[in-house]
Amino acid sequence: MMKILSVEKYKGSTYRIDFEEREPAFINNEIISLYHLKAGVEIPDEAWEEIVYANDFRRARERALYLLDYRDYSYIELYKKLLANYDEQICYDVCDKLAELGLINDRRYAESLARKYMEVKKFGYYRASREMREKGLSKELIDEALSQYEDSVIERICQLVEKKYLKKLEQEDGVKKVKNALVRQGYSYSDINAALEQLFEEWEE
Repeated sequence: MMKILSVEKYKGSTYRIDFEEREPAFINNEIISLYHLKAGVEIPDEAWEEIVYANDFRRARERALYLLDYRDYSYIELYKKLLANYDEQICYDVCDKLAELGLINDRRYAESLARKYMEVKKFGYYRASREMREKGLSKELIDEALSQYEDSVIERICQLVEKKYLKKLEQEDGVKKVKNALVRQGYSYSDINAALEQLFEEWEE
């Protein structure tokens, strides 16, 4: 059993709780109110564990919401971000809650990244897939999000060459340099060759 000696404002919305024969604790005002914590109250150890969990959960949730204000995260990516500061179970529970509320949605995030990488950055499948895996997305969701761009791969390569690599084609070994650059962008040699062949035919006409 733990007896509270005093509850005093510490900093911002955080309060300091002093106990008999125990180190002080720092708890958010929301949790103080929820559990009716005040001087003279005696708390069983099991109840205190629940209070500490509620306080940590709240802090981790607020941190997660702060991060999500700036950009989307996948479930795993956000979990790993929180894990730097919070207990493993807290991180899972916060991510589960945010997923339940729709604030984390891996399918939506995968579709958003696919648009960014394929339409804006003009990546090929291999590079886009690698980038998306690094964000913690599953292969299934990545393939699903990228599948809608399969039919436009030649068009994207042509656009990329005309926008970035025309001058390189005029250099010595220019075609080889451009092909290597496109491979680094995540395109296969077969698609690169098909796109360049199409471009050369159009230029000859």
